[in-house]
Amino acid sequence: MRRRIRSRIRSRFPLRTAAVAGGIALAAAAAMTAPATASPGASGSAAAADAGSSPRALDVEYFTGPGGHPRHTEVPAATPERLARAARSLSAKEAAADGQVGSVADNGTTADKLDVVFIGDGYTAGQQEDFHADARSKWEQMSAVQPYASYKDLFNVWTVDAVSNQSGVSGDPSKGVVKDTALGSYFWCDDIERLLCVDTAKVESYAAKAPQADLVVVLSNSTKYGGAGYTLTSQVGYDGIATAASDHADSDQIAVHETGHSLGKLADEYFYPEYGTYTGAEPDESNATKLSAAQLTAQQKKWYRWIGQTSPDGGTVGAYEGGRYYPKGINRPTDNSIMRTLGREFSLPGREAMIAGFYRHASALSSRTATATAVKRSAGIEVDVPKGASLTWYVDGAEVTAANGKTSVTPASLGVPSDGATHKVTAKATDGTSAVKDPALRKLLSGSRTWKVTG
Repeated sequence: MRRRIRSRIRSRFPLRTAAVAGGIALAAAAAMTAPATASPGASGSAAAADAGSSPRALDVEYFTGPGGHPRHTEVPAATPERLARAARSLSAKEAAADGQVGSVADNGTTADKLDVVFIGDGYTAGQQEDFHADARSKWEQMSAVQPYASYKDLFNVWTVDAVSNQSGVSGDPSKGVVKDTALGSYFWCDDIERLLCVDTAKVESYAAKAPQADLVVVLSNSTKYGGAGYTLTSQVGYDGIATAASDHADSDQIAVHETGHSLGKLADEYFYPEYGTYTGAEPDESNATKLSAAQLTAQQKKWYRWIGQTSPDGGTVGAYEGGRYYPKGINRPTDNSIMRTLGREFSLPGREAMIAGFYRHASALSSRTATATAVKRSAGIEVDVPKGASLTWYVDGAEVTAANGKTSVTPASLGVPSDGATHKVTAKATDGTSAVKDPALRKLLSGSRTWKVTG
């Protein structure tokens, strides 16, 4: 369960907030306005002014087209007045369906898993099953990308129904189209056709209904290409919001790229010519550096362990000039990963960072068998571990080699004696993936659980 912290509103073209968690550092923010709390359920317009009475703005990353380089801009925190949800109130039947929570993938407790929450917008009460199908489809697309594909069992995936008065999305197909929808999503945000914005306060109010929210993806009911990535941290606990069109085949890449920030704590690897040369301190993100490949190797910094290896996004890991919005003075690990261009793979250093991010939320060993109370010798103990992870069992500290690798056991089968005494059964799992080389990060890839057993 993640701690709840205040939301933050970014300045134009910000970098990521500086912090260190689980061995992966986030980047320093270039500038930031005063923190402000976005209360769940509050309207975007209610949050339109900060302490200084100046209109607040949210930083968003937007996507000009499939296979393109993203851009950044600021958008108003408030939903435009013409899109305000005022056409009519929901009927009693619609209100009963609004906010219902469903499950797409239930792989364990929220404490043991990384919880993804899909929320639909522009789906009427009669279209919620369409939303559920779209969420399943989008998750299948997202989780087909590595390293998600190798770690699908680490995720729980939830849906939260947001009942809209009208079907569709404002700005689709043309700029003047206005739809009365639950989350107020709309194309042509900031006068950019493919920028798909949303009322972030309303998103938070729905995300809070899920058992837990570590990642939030808003699916807007449209076939039109578009999306956005919001840089914010919610009271509910998720980092950022990704918006995507539900029925465009390439919109899943938007969500995958955004999780590179929220989970991998990775910097954007594209750049703007007008930014010139970077002259600041060494960046904190694991995929950005001022050093050359030779310097990285000599100083054993950043991604030096991967240099010279063939990367799944194409080419060889090295130090390629440009990144973190600067064309000069910053190097990135590979020429063209998904952190630079949609439709690509994560680089080898990027995959390592993503796996570390998975394990900050999920455990290498999870179990629905409670440890709070003693279990009987005949009771079943079931555990779940990632594919390829080693699993060992112990009774009172002694390894039971015959049971290694088994995900379902009983204390009796492990040799716990029927002597009336209390004994301990322990399961330990370690993910030995070759996709993580940093010894400090490897510490995240192990987990254990112990049960008391009554004879």
